[in-house]
Amino acid sequence: MESIYIFSSGELKRKDNSLVLITESGEKKHIPVENVDDIKVFGEITMNKRLLEFLTKKEILLHFFNYHGYYIGTYYPRESNSTGTTFVRQVQHYLDPRKRLEIASKIVYGASKNMLSFLKSHKAKEKIENISALIPSIKNANSIQALMGIEGNIRELYYSSFDEIIKDGNFHIGKREKRPPTNYMNTLISFGNALLYTTTLTEIYKTHLDPRVGFLHESNQRRFSLHLDISEIFKPIIVDRVIFRLINRKQIKPGHFSKITGGLKLTQAGKMIFSKEYQKRLSETKHHERLKRKVSYKTLIRLESYKIEKHILSMEDYTPYME
Repeated sequence: MESIYIFSSGELKRKDNSLVLITESGEKKHIPVENVDDIKVFGEITMNKRLLEFLTKKEILLHFFNYHGYYIGTYYPRESNSTGTTFVRQVQHYLDPRKRLEIASKIVYGASKNMLSFLKSHKAKEKIENISALIPSIKNANSIQALMGIEGNIRELYYSSFDEIIKDGNFHIGKREKRPPTNYMNTLISFGNALLYTTTLTEIYKTHLDPRVGFLHESNQRRFSLHLDISEIFKPIIVDRVIFRLINRKQIKPGHFSKITGGLKLTQAGKMIFSKEYQKRLSETKHHERLKRKVSYKTLIRLESYKIEKHILSMEDYTPYME
């Protein structure tokens, strides 16, 4: 299964058993939906109910990004796989402080270990030692707030290592900043993370889990939160590796960014280059010890959801994926 990226503006319509995008210039682009599980929309498009009914039937998610490349929402078809039992157990684990903290701690632990794996591949010895010293405190956190504080300290150390690794001074990060990012590296991280959030949401849709109920991130006013949890584990080994590849190969350059009020954004060409490399990374495979076969990184995200599902149903302990 793959993702379709729409960067053009126009009208998205159903055409028989497929989709067609009629661009503003009148050009028709046919979009086959076989083997597609989500569509990421960056252009300004119009659509009708008939299209949404078709996407629901095909169980295809529609993710929307605004002009700046920020994720703004998802058309999430009715949950065909969700069950009352799983939803109740998921909520029970969220409401039980001990059970919730157990899952959240393992998510932070897995994310931290994957940050170390990334740093080891770049021989960032000092930051490896600093982060390694903080990891034991994860299991001692007595609340979600304390755990988030530890996670924040680890991630701050992690991002501070980027300036030591990247040789091109144009892409120094300084410190992590979000909306709007004011330098090239922060812009790439924000865009990559947004893509990962939508990919993870799509993979959760294939399981029995409800994306509204997370464990590390609060299930409050935002519609979804579980995808933010699971994405933490995969940011270092998917998004950050894509970023460093693009920079080191000089595929992304300063010319692929443009100014917006208060910050920067990727140009359409930059988004297309990043998205192509991101999809390539998702399709790369790793040997899975338990399954005794190679699986893609995209599949690993879905398997992570299944592991959490099995855990809350008391079928097995949860161990996050670690490189």
